[in-house]
Amino acid sequence: MSENKSNKKNIPTLFEWAGDMTTFEKLFGRFYEKVLKDDLLGDVFKNMSPDHVQHVAHFVAEVFGGEKLYTNLDKGSHSEMIGHHIGKMLTEEKRQRWVHLLLQTADEVGLKSDPEFRSAFVGYIEWGTRLAVINSQLTENPMATSEPMPKWGWGETGGPYQPNEN
Repeated sequence: MSENKSNKKNIPTLFEWAGDMTTFEKLFGRFYEKVLKDDLLGDVFKNMSPDHVQHVAHFVAEVFGGEKLYTNLDKGSHSEMIGHHIGKMLTEEKRQRWVHLLLQTADEVGLKSDPEFRSAFVGYIEWGTRLAVINSQLTENPMATSEPMPKWGWGETGGPYQPNEN
């Protein structure tokens, strides 16, 4: 049993496996260049702040186990990220295009492509974009500001989606 425990301690986070912060900045920088030129998504993002790309890179890196740049440097939170999607009325077609462009960009920039990492990466992107679509249909943020940032690893999500029924 102690051998198994020590092996688990040596498993890198998704962030460590992917590379470093430069990896995430490169991925999302190139990705948003595509998004802005895209016929379907361009209008959704045309007014994004100059810091948007960096905030998204910091957010995903932190979720994947990287340094807490989104919460500490950017002063963001999971609730704030959810809030950015409220009222945007995103469609399934837009979600699918967003995912397609991100995965295409991941290949182009050389993001690790081993099945284990890509499975975890795609799992998070699918989970996050589906939540974004759900939340984009709302008029108020359902998430308390005290909710912790999500943490994504090599395994499962932790159960079925259950909307807040307050």
